[in-house]
Amino acid sequence: MSGEAGEALLLAREIARDAGDILREGWRAVTSASDVGVGFKRGRTDLVTDYDHRSEACIVRALSGACPEDAIVAEESGARGTRGARRRWLVDPLDGTTNFVHGLPLFAVSIGLEIEGEPAAGVVVAPALDWEFAGCAGGGATWNGRTLAVSSEDALERALLVTGFPYDRATNPDNNLVNWERFQRRAQGVRRLGAAALDLCFVAAGWLDGYWEFRLQPWDLAAGVVIAREAGARTSDWRGGPLRIDAGEIVCSNGRIHDAMLAVLRGDSGALFE
Repeated sequence: MSGEAGEALLLAREIARDAGDILREGWRAVTSASDVGVGFKRGRTDLVTDYDHRSEACIVRALSGACPEDAIVAEESGARGTRGARRRWLVDPLDGTTNFVHGLPLFAVSIGLEIEGEPAAGVVVAPALDWEFAGCAGGGATWNGRTLAVSSEDALERALLVTGFPYDRATNPDNNLVNWERFQRRAQGVRRLGAAALDLCFVAAGWLDGYWEFRLQPWDLAAGVVIAREAGARTSDWRGGPLRIDAGEIVCSNGRIHDAMLAVLRGDSGALFE
């Protein structure tokens, strides 16, 4: 692996592993009934822990030291760095915080890099599972060193899908529940795993055939989008247009069922397209 994106990926992988060690320590504390300092951001379903902050501090410190000219946007501390920088790091220090707090091992560190506005490199580390997903533009995608490729399923009725819901789903009618019901009727199965970065990686691995979600943040998507694309996935907005990670909505699939997924979203969420 060579080139600017490849070199950036090597750095991101090293940093993500260090942050993953911090989260693994926290997960072991959770599973032994220790206190991990749980707090709330915008409601009872939007959690943050001491380990979110510790992981983020580790990542931001390392990126700032290695890449002082780059911008960094991190979930807990916001944006920093040079305005208009050609490179932007997007950091989710603990994707799947609710899973983490409950001891469920589906959580991850996610570090993505944009170069001149395009997703270029990404790593997602799930430390409790000892899994590392990685990819860079033009360099392919891997899971623990093994090459990833999307599934070959071409029928929505046989597809296994995944999605997520916004933190205020109980009070905001713009909550994805109508789409959930429609896909449950159409697909072979639909899952909600609670970690967007891992959802994208699981599509890349071929374990899931498609993913849709909205009201996301760019750090939720940056790393996983690169990994999924490099494994052969198709990504778009809900209309089938170009994906913009700052817009917060995505459809990601193996490509073969993509149009069928878009048709379901058009049928269930027509108001979004008026």
